[in-house]
Amino acid sequence: MLPDTPLSDLKVLELGQLIAGPYCGQVLADFGAEVIKIEPPGKGDAMRQWGEADANGEPLWWNVIGRNKQSLTLDLRQPRGQQILRELAAEADILIENFRPGTMEKWGLGYDALAQRNPGLIMVRVTGFGQDGPYATRAGFAAVCEAMGGLRYVSGYPDRAPVRVGISLGDTLAGVHGALGALLALHQRERTGRGQVVDSAIFESVLGMMESLIPDYARAGKIRERSGSFLPKIAPSNAYPARDGRDVIIGANQDSVFRRLCEMMGQPTLADHPDYATHRARGDNQQAIDAAVAGWTRQHDADDIVAWLAEAGVPAGLVYRAPEMLDDPHFQAREAIVEIADRHGRPLPMQNVFPRLSATPGRVRHVGPALGEHSDAVLKDWLALDDAGIAALRDGGVI
Repeated sequence: MLPDTPLSDLKVLELGQLIAGPYCGQVLADFGAEVIKIEPPGKGDAMRQWGEADANGEPLWWNVIGRNKQSLTLDLRQPRGQQILRELAAEADILIENFRPGTMEKWGLGYDALAQRNPGLIMVRVTGFGQDGPYATRAGFAAVCEAMGGLRYVSGYPDRAPVRVGISLGDTLAGVHGALGALLALHQRERTGRGQVVDSAIFESVLGMMESLIPDYARAGKIRERSGSFLPKIAPSNAYPARDGRDVIIGANQDSVFRRLCEMMGQPTLADHPDYATHRARGDNQQAIDAAVAGWTRQHDADDIVAWLAEAGVPAGLVYRAPEMLDDPHFQAREAIVEIADRHGRPLPMQNVFPRLSATPGRVRHVGPALGEHSDAVLKDWLALDDAGIAALRDGGVI
């Protein structure tokens, strides 16, 4: 138990694999919840094999998405494994699962069955398309659901096919919504004593961030199209080329900020020109204004541009990759990236816990565990099983 973290009194079971459900578990674990990750014996979560590997051949991503969790192996296809899960769920506050709808019910582990023994249980169910509707039973990976939620169509350039965002954004969004839903359900449980189901669908998690895309079409007949590195009618806000070959991101679409940019560019009267004086005017003349800003940035090096605009109060920055993040003094000052010892004692940098809480912040306590590393300890602590009982489960392939 971690008394200095906000979720230290919560017990969480995490079932399923890959990204969406496990990211939900990561968020809760980062803020102190005791998260028991239940994995199939012998192979574990597929995330243990995803992503780049280090020089010793060990995949790295698992260290992040499995961090702060304990690993218990349990074969949920065996009746004895299902019974153990029921006993564990009777002790839990939250259960996270991201199987296809109906899978838990097939095993006798649906919400109604588990809530009979633990009416306060909150079950977070993360899927591609949700728990009901005609697509509910379809396989729903992030790429498909991001496209359905509207993100893929607006990503990329208008003269090319839609592109994928470089991360599994839909999965992570669904995980965040799952964690948010769990905390909302916990707050309601304080009033009623009863838990409920949190239904977090990837396509809806993407749809929820799509701004005014739906009313734009329904009321104005406008379909938002791909526009590349800028947003239509928002100017100047783009990537602008610098003399040294790098790009500078500048966002100066607000009236007062645009005026400060014009002064820095040595063209103060531009802010009063009727083609640029208002937000709508700049949107209507987006190409011309982008050309004017790019004409200025091409005369200077990127670092100088960023420094000048920062002093002038104009949002600007460079496009960061991992090396720039690790070297940046702001990242370092805020400890946005922390070094954690891996299972062999070697330092491994990774992103810290966000958001930051002033009194009870979350923290990274350890990297993703070895498969089944905590099986004995969890079964003893949660269910009071003895060594002989645990050995029998292991002999039977249940754990």
